[in-house]
Amino acid sequence: MKQPNYAQLQTAIDRKGYRFFQQGDFNLNLIGIRSADTCANRFNDHLAVAWSFHGTPHCLIFPATTDPGGYWRENPVQVNGTAILVPGQYAGLWQLGLHRGQYRALVQRAPARVYRDNNRDRVLDFDGSIEGGLFGINCHRASANHTSQQVDRWSAGCQVLANPLDFALLIALCERAAQNWGSQFTYTLLEASDL
Repeated sequence: MKQPNYAQLQTAIDRKGYRFFQQGDFNLNLIGIRSADTCANRFNDHLAVAWSFHGTPHCLIFPATTDPGGYWRENPVQVNGTAILVPGQYAGLWQLGLHRGQYRALVQRAPARVYRDNNRDRVLDFDGSIEGGLFGINCHRASANHTSQQVDRWSAGCQVLANPLDFALLIALCERAAQNWGSQFTYTLLEASDL
């Protein structure tokens, strides 16, 4: 998947009728981009951060997963299936907090919609039931020490960055943004075909 720039992300979000934050410094747009590849266990998606500073647009794109790893697809935590976040815009979805009480991350604070994939294979299924609610759909990193190549147990539905240095930069940007805009963040999940 070719990495989009600031203008392409803004256009895609505008086309969807979602809100794109442009006013002021460090008003972050957190955007997931789900690849068309439905095979499990690869960091084949992206998480983008787009913002302006003194009127100049900035955009960073990080390797990530927007869907659960193979382990959790074969071993769902919930009896009705593993959570896969439904594409859309989720106002105030995340706030700065601790992922599983362990390290600084973006943790779910507002309802989200998820597909439930319950056939225990490694292929994403988007035709199952959809539920809304609080499911612990956080944004966090995989390994603390190295760039992860496989998703495995790192995601049971969370949005997960492969590289811990990328994640540290993301959290630093969120902490800086929180000084201007508060510690709640909207998340928009797009599909690669939206770009």
